[in-house]
Amino acid sequence: MKLLIRLLITAAIVMLLAHFLTGVAVTGYTSALIVAAVLAFLNAIVRPILIILTIPITILTLGLFLFVINACIVLLADRFIDGFGVDGFWTALLFSILLSISQSIAYSFLKEEKKK
Repeated sequence: MKLLIRLLITAAIVMLLAHFLTGVAVTGYTSALIVAAVLAFLNAIVRPILIILTIPITILTLGLFLFVINACIVLLADRFIDGFGVDGFWTALLFSILLSISQSIAYSFLKEEKKK
């Protein structure tokens, strides 16, 4: 149930970011849901592989190369989904940073209080 709520929240954030960022386009909420699902899948499968393959450059850049990996994941999602478009690398980088920040804030409200 929590996964479904997270996907819905991510889809809403994608719609919101597409509205405010000029280089990002989403055709509808259905496309935003597909974007959220594809991003979740890519972050679970492809991202760890890319991180392992780029450990030396990630260490050399003190972890800043992870932003590039996130932008590549967004561009990869752009290639897979017809109703989602990102203009270029820098737009994908800004989109991924804003999406990560927004998700962190939104998911912090979902945490349940621990019972003592």
